[in-house]
Amino acid sequence: MDSAISEQRRTLRSTADNGLKIVVVGGFGVGKTTLVRSVSEIRPLNTEETMSQAGEGIDDTVGVAAKTATTVAFDFGRISLDAHNVLYLFGAPGQERFWFLWDRLFSGTLGAVVLVDTRRIADSWYAVDRLEQHGTPFVVACNDFGGPAHTAAEVREALDLADEVPLVFCDARSRESSKQVLIALVEHLQRVVAAVPEPAR
Repeated sequence: MDSAISEQRRTLRSTADNGLKIVVVGGFGVGKTTLVRSVSEIRPLNTEETMSQAGEGIDDTVGVAAKTATTVAFDFGRISLDAHNVLYLFGAPGQERFWFLWDRLFSGTLGAVVLVDTRRIADSWYAVDRLEQHGTPFVVACNDFGGPAHTAAEVREALDLADEVPLVFCDARSRESSKQVLIALVEHLQRVVAAVPEPAR
């Protein structure tokens, strides 16, 4: 019985008619692949490749010197919200040389998660700026790397976040913690939609 239920969860229901696209962005090595992997109900697609000497002097590995693989296109995962709504997760590559892919990933995006390593907050400025330029609603999630603790106020000030942008703390390795990040985003999107005035009749 359990295996039958498990198989049903892996298979996309024929009744699913709404695909909702979410993008996870942030600096190099902040845990985007880990978050997608931890929360996806299917085995996620990833395009991780072993880091090589070709990236030396190009990719800034300060703070992530132990990292041995990196995303070179995007990660993809899926979560069924109910019988009719499916959340598609796309994890964007973090290195500057792959930022040209972001515009394609943002196309048709409902909202975004900006994942932040508080030891390297400046690495996430570009993601925040790019989403604001695109007019894409987003939340900021601070991934726990066990470094010095920063308050929400300190992170907000460092990223110059507007008051209405939600900020949460998470552990991208934890499915439950990653789910809470996505719940925060969905709740934020509901508020954004509710704030849009009805068109004049």
